Amino acid sequence: MTQPPQPPQQPPNEPPNTPPPAGPPSGGFGAPQDPPPGGFGQPTPPPADPFGKQPQPPQQPAAPQDAPAGGYGTPPPAGGGYPTPPAPQPNGYGYPQAPQQGYGYPQGPAGQPGQPGMPQQGYGYPTQPMQPQYGAPQPAGDGKKFSTQMQIIVAAAVAVVLIIGGGIIYASTGDDDKGGTNGASSSGATGGEAKGGEGSGLAGGDEKAPASTKSKVAFQLPEPVVTDITTVMGSWITDKAYVKSGVAEIIAYDRDKGTKLWSVPLPGEVCSASRHMSKDFKTAIVFEETKATKANKYPSCNQVGVIDMTAGKLLWSKGVTSATGGDKPIRFDEVTLSGTTVAAGGTSGGAAFKLDDGAELWKPKVGADGCYDRGYAGGEALAVVRKCGTSDSPQLTVQALNPTTGAPLSSFQMPAGVDYASIVSTKPLVVAADVGDTAGDGSGISDFFSIDAATGKLIVRIPADAEQYAARCGSTEVERCQNLAVGNNRLYVPTENHDGTSEYGETNEVVAFDLTTGKLLGGRADAGDRYSLTPLRMDGTNVIAYKEPPYDKGGQIVSIDGETFKQTLLMENPSDEAVREAERRFSTDHSEILYKDGRFFKSKRLVSKRSTSDADEKLYLVVAYRTD
Repeated sequence: MTQPPQPPQQPPNEPPNTPPPAGPPSGGFGAPQDPPPGGFGQPTPPPADPFGKQPQPPQQPAAPQDAPAGGYGTPPPAGGGYPTPPAPQPNGYGYPQAPQQGYGYPQGPAGQPGQPGMPQQGYGYPTQPMQPQYGAPQPAGDGKKFSTQMQIIVAAAVAVVLIIGGGIIYASTGDDDKGGTNGASSSGATGGEAKGGEGSGLAGGDEKAPASTKSKVAFQLPEPVVTDITTVMGSWITDKAYVKSGVAEIIAYDRDKGTKLWSVPLPGEVCSASRHMSKDFKTAIVFEETKATKANKYPSCNQVGVIDMTAGKLLWSKGVTSATGGDKPIRFDEVTLSGTTVAAGGTSGGAAFKLDDGAELWKPKVGADGCYDRGYAGGEALAVVRKCGTSDSPQLTVQALNPTTGAPLSSFQMPAGVDYASIVSTKPLVVAADVGDTAGDGSGISDFFSIDAATGKLIVRIPADAEQYAARCGSTEVERCQNLAVGNNRLYVPTENHDGTSEYGETNEVVAFDLTTGKLLGGRADAGDRYSLTPLRMDGTNVIAYKEPPYDKGGQIVSIDGETFKQTLLMENPSDEAVREAERRFSTDHSEILYKDGRFFKSKRLVSKRSTSDADEKLYLVVAYRTD
């Protein structure tokens, strides 16, 4: 995603930290391992990722930094025109770009494994006439990803809406859905915004609009000083606390004041953390067996454990050996939680445990044919990506699992040309993949696959051109997708930024795909000029989304009605220079962003050694806001 140029007389972009010395980065989400992360076999290693440590790589890439400051909607400098854009930032999670190769694939019978469930004809479908595409990307130096005349289509509305001045055209065709959760209401289709009022409740969700949507800074936590790139993955909101991974510890803070409530020290650094938690506020983490020393610079991430965030203690932790034998503990790369089952995967094996006491439930089978579990996704259900074949010709299978026994409930074979797959949602089962490495932008997504978890049959395959949509998945991780939400039998995704109606600045929209038909529905939520809208999560049938602000404003949190796309403002952050600068340093693509009960948190996923130039700068691990 290209960042607009810096406004005149604004503070400079956040200076990049000095790259750490050669050596592997810390483990955790995005950490490449000798075989691909999450797996239990011995395939050829994938390209290195700058997130996390691995035991013995020859080189270490530089850590990805937050996106450059400047914000959306930055005005041009005096005298007209845009200055030369800043140096390119890492795409996605540090992966180089590949040439764009389109995204259409041969059609096979609907429902057959690995085949499209509907025609794949670029952006639209046979029933949609005159469907313009985005214009081709402009040459480097114009500071924009798309041309001024680029176009995007939103299908399935009864009316035709043309927005001329914004450099974007919305066209529609007939609505095939006749009500129910699959149909988009035409009312509020342009994403109108409603103000909150005292006692305002939002139909379809738990979040409430406060009497005043103006927020204030609750607290700001300073970034810890480290000597190497360090993973601080993991953040959660309970009924009383904001809980965040620190350097070899888990810390809880009063979610309104930021005062420390408790701390759980760990033997080593946090490598990975589940995004899920139980109803009684337990969550799972993976951490190193010991702190790094001169003799052991890169300890193994072989400990899985559960944090009780109500009691403030490490409930249990343990390492396990591989199902193939031997006494060497498994190195874990990812961990997830589904119901009362904790499932962790690694390069040489994996295991599942009981949430409350850590009793081992099952280990995945590692076949003689080289098949192994790459990693798991949790939440309302449990699913796995299982890999067979060779590194040159891999074959991936997505399976719904019985959380208690690990037995497959169904299996879907991904199409050829998929090296890695990410599970977006387990219920409904939605998978993202970059088929044939055609995305070309580091997003890890060229297509989404809606799968019947009960039968393993493909419901529909949804092309998602990376030049049009801004969702992202970790290229080697099974459960690390962001900037999207799944609910109401729909997939909500943001479009890429494009020209708005104002003289300068960019904007985008959130649109939805039907998970049964694959059709792009007619409603949309507009970010508004100079803002960029990103889905965070579902709230019942509503979508909670973050509006990344222009350089002179604070960010906003809105609730989007999942049916009408009407927006309700829940929070607007201060526009004071110091406050907005702190907020802008946390890029949407490289931060953990949480909102609940009128409280908003942005935090870093990793920190690195500071350079001499930024040694005296105020850098934050967390910035927090509240409305009440």
